[in-house]
Amino acid sequence: MRATAVALAALVVLAGCVSHGGIEPVAQRIDPAALGLDEAAAAPFDWPRDDWWRGYGDARLDLLIGRALDGNPSLAVAAARLARARSFAEAAAAADQPRVNASADSTYQRYTENGLVPPPLAGSRRTSNSLLLNAGWELDFFGRYQAALDAALGQARAAQADLQAARQLLASQVARIYFQLAHALEQRSLAQATLRQREQLLELVRARVAAGLDTRVELRQAEGALPGTRQRIEQLDEQIALARNALAAFTVQPAAALADLAPGLPARATVVVPTSIPADLLGRRADVAAARWRIEAALRERDAAKAEFYPNVNLAAFAGLSSLGFSRLLDSGSAVYGFGPALRLPVFDAGRLRAGLRGKTAEIDAAMESYNAAVAEAVHDVADQLASLRSVDRQAVEQRAAQQAAESAFELSVQRYRAGLGNYLSVLVAESAVIAQRRNAAELKARGIELDVALIHALGGGYVEAAAARDERAHK
Repeated sequence: MRATAVALAALVVLAGCVSHGGIEPVAQRIDPAALGLDEAAAAPFDWPRDDWWRGYGDARLDLLIGRALDGNPSLAVAAARLARARSFAEAAAAADQPRVNASADSTYQRYTENGLVPPPLAGSRRTSNSLLLNAGWELDFFGRYQAALDAALGQARAAQADLQAARQLLASQVARIYFQLAHALEQRSLAQATLRQREQLLELVRARVAAGLDTRVELRQAEGALPGTRQRIEQLDEQIALARNALAAFTVQPAAALADLAPGLPARATVVVPTSIPADLLGRRADVAAARWRIEAALRERDAAKAEFYPNVNLAAFAGLSSLGFSRLLDSGSAVYGFGPALRLPVFDAGRLRAGLRGKTAEIDAAMESYNAAVAEAVHDVADQLASLRSVDRQAVEQRAAQQAAESAFELSVQRYRAGLGNYLSVLVAESAVIAQRRNAAELKARGIELDVALIHALGGGYVEAAAARDERAHK
């Protein structure tokens, strides 16, 4: 043991032959304040719940999202990646533990007469047999295995966050398409109402032409308005079919199963719009959390690479039975055993270790910049949704006033036309204004709901990193 200690000290001195000095990461984490994140806004803000879609009060939507989260193949891929990352962590946890292997060998051979084997073995044919237990334990004096374990755990946590991000994205996609279907159905209803209105106007024009009050010019104008409305209905039917097909694909079921799906647009105000972007956003988005865990994993991988510059200390032992022939294999005289330490240190490797360390250091820089990009994109995403929501709210106020004026003008134009005080062109102009405002109203309502969903997703979709950590511990 004294000799082992001396050898270890000598190897530590020789460690200077292969140095890791001068290789450091250069990237820095972005300052949240530089992106406009507000610490004060975090406390009073009501973050979305992880089942935020239930706030719309639509049982069919709840069922579709639940089915998508349970059986979508893209989530199964993310779950498989998480299982793989966890298996790597389990393997890393076992790396610094003692290992015991059993072996059994039996070799029939002829021993050479012209070698080192003396008579009577020389020239004979014998069977060499052995039964052995081999044990080994590499002592983690410099923390290489612990760093590797921490890196693997970081990758597993990143994969866990990736899975949550995929779940949130899938839920928001199903909700968006569901509300797009509702919007298309509402637009179709408006188009059908417009078609009925134009058919009624056509009957009125025909009656006036028969009475000699209008010419065929007005009749042709009234007839020409119908095909465009029917074409619009066909376009909306196509959008409705495509939306149902997309929902069927997300929920892994035949499109025919959703042939009768006809949702309506719900009331808005599902999300309280913050006045500024809360700083807690960095811990509430799964993609940002995953990027942060990848930084931690890269740092620990670099620690493991640095530890390779230091000595490895291995303890090895074996015990068993060995004999020529089977008859004496179990005799006490056939016993073999041994024990001893082994120390290894790189002295010259032509730069292999330094190159590996530079690679791990570059991975830290890449992970850091990926995190910075994820933070910047998160802030940009939330800022866009907030700006659009505020704009839609202001537009809705003006649109309601414009629609009231257009409806009133249309009613007056029809009354004047019936009384012979106006021409049909004024009716068409007034009608076009009404149709446009009705479409605008439906568009703004659907746009507001779509932005609600987008803001929920931008704010993390209910992801809470502490809950994800509890799930990880529960798995262990």
